[in-house]
Amino acid sequence: MTAAEFVPVDFDPPTSLVTDLFRLEPLGPRHNPADRAAWMSSIEHIRSTPGYRDGNWPPRDGMTLEANLTDLRRHADDFTRRAGFTFTVLDPADHDVIGCVYLYPSRSGEWDVTVRSWVRADRSSLDSPLADAVARWLVTDWPWKRVDRCGR
Repeated sequence: MTAAEFVPVDFDPPTSLVTDLFRLEPLGPRHNPADRAAWMSSIEHIRSTPGYRDGNWPPRDGMTLEANLTDLRRHADDFTRRAGFTFTVLDPADHDVIGCVYLYPSRSGEWDVTVRSWVRADRSSLDSPLADAVARWLVTDWPWKRVDRCGR
């Protein structure tokens, strides 16, 4: 699927979602240390989250800060190319990274987009509120009709 097929050429992708509980902004290299710390502290919790149960992310042995930076650069490049949209989830009070949201083309013709999200284990109470807020956001601000929420 090309970027033009994933989102319309004239579509201006949103770059934030703000609630009382969290704030989303595009994930990028500037988030590297906090992003890595967030998921490294919560590997088992993330792997038990819908959308990650059968996958290989996050890696059980973690990854170096340099390898994580490469991953963040790839996500930022995807955002720029409109091939996928990854958002960091920030605490609205202290701007600490508490999770991530991924919007990527579905591998199945049944869906337009697959959405996955995770939060740190110490913020597990935000798992459902985040997934639900993103689902509402996709309906109101994004062009897709068939959304795979990975069982949420």
